[in-house]
Amino acid sequence: MQFRQKALSKLQSPEELDLPVRFARPQGRLVLAVTLVVMAAACCWAFTGTVPATLDATGVLTHPDGSYLLQSPYAGQVTAVHAHEGQQLAPGQPLLTVTTDRGERTVRAVAAGRVTALRTRIGSVVTTGADVATVERVTNPADPLVAVLYVPGASGAALTEGAAVDLTVPSLPAQQYGVLRGHVAQVGRTPSTPEQITGFLGDARLAGQFARQGDPLAVVVRLERSATAPSGYRWSRAGGPPEAPQSTTPVTATVHLADRRPVDWLLP
Repeated sequence: MQFRQKALSKLQSPEELDLPVRFARPQGRLVLAVTLVVMAAACCWAFTGTVPATLDATGVLTHPDGSYLLQSPYAGQVTAVHAHEGQQLAPGQPLLTVTTDRGERTVRAVAAGRVTALRTRIGSVVTTGADVATVERVTNPADPLVAVLYVPGASGAALTEGAAVDLTVPSLPAQQYGVLRGHVAQVGRTPSTPEQITGFLGDARLAGQFARQGDPLAVVVRLERSATAPSGYRWSRAGGPPEAPQSTTPVTATVHLADRRPVDWLLP
């Protein structure tokens, strides 16, 4: 009660009404000025500055025409294998001999290409339509490789042809050789289904991995060539590896998107 009475008396006393009211100390005005300057600079940067943007993706090195799964049109037992992995096949060249209840039948290559995987061997029993080999559609294995990336469909709008891409090849340490350089050559117009990915890569397992989070967009990356590098491709470190990576090698990629203004992240 004593403190309350003193407070009321103070309010009723007009003895200091003629003194000027101090709204802010000099230090407070300095802090306010600095805050306004910082806010103005931030607003200016938000509208005029740029922020680099990237997109991470996974994919595989391959030749532009991809691969196909060779399936047996016959049911029976494999009694001969006429090709080996890595062998180049001509159209119609024999790959397997299958003994059926109607005699021996030959499974032949549908189109020219290189055998990248044999899925059967002598003594195996195959059914009609069984996958027996994966054949890469290429007439010359020395032809340039491309990287095919599979990115979420929602990211397609941010991708443009010509965008720089850095490719990491797990089998070639980046600490030693750096990353493989490339540029986006083509962006798929519609998402690829697992069946379409399998039809292009000839590998249902990879297709399942790439489509794990929904149907992705296929992005073709053209690798930059180098006349002086032993691999024939341009790497971020001088020289790069002593030889080129093999087709069907998995890669991880960083796609460099167009720079964006900070304000773009706030606007719809």
